[in-house]
Amino acid sequence: MGPTAAHGHRYPSDIAFTPTVKAMQARLGSRELYARMERDRGWGVSLTPEIAAFIEAQTSVFLGTANAEGQPYIQHRGGPAGFLHVVDEHTLAFADFIGNQQYITLGNLADNAKAYLFLIDYARRRRVKIWGHARVVEDAELIAELMPAGYKARAERAIVFTVRAWDMNCPQHIPQRFEAADVRSALDERDARIRELEAAAAQHEARVRELQAQVARLRESASP
Repeated sequence: MGPTAAHGHRYPSDIAFTPTVKAMQARLGSRELYARMERDRGWGVSLTPEIAAFIEAQTSVFLGTANAEGQPYIQHRGGPAGFLHVVDEHTLAFADFIGNQQYITLGNLADNAKAYLFLIDYARRRRVKIWGHARVVEDAELIAELMPAGYKARAERAIVFTVRAWDMNCPQHIPQRFEAADVRSALDERDARIRELEAAAAQHEARVRELQAQVARLRESASP
């Protein structure tokens, strides 16, 4: 059997691979592949140090919820790297910054605690999917702990996400894109290296001219 699963599931991936999904996989030819995955590797149920580092490096995430009628909704959440905190191997949390005040996510979570996080790193072409439950916490001390230092945003509540299963997908079809700050940093590093090489080249040229002048003087002194 694969990794330990809870809530009546045999495998962690059963949170997404319902009987109907498995029947669809069987009909379309991928069930054997995923059955082998379930047995041999499976999805994670605890956040590893590698996944935790990936999560806390993200500046943009998507939070999926659904209302009591099953209508799904996806909300974007962003902030400086580290705004999404890994509390422990089963818990994530972040300050819920004040936005357009539609409160769709808050309303959905009041009716249905099931939630989903989608994280994508375009530069390295990696994505992580996390299934679990989320709850709203209005605790000033917790919010203060979760607020990124120096970030100009306000939050009146926090979202605490309990992880039930996660999976890292392959890079297929992910376009490679880079953050503007990363591009600027790379260009600044390149320009600094160019200046360093130009300075070294100028020093070398000056030394060559000095040696040429010495040779010329020696020739003059040696001439009859």
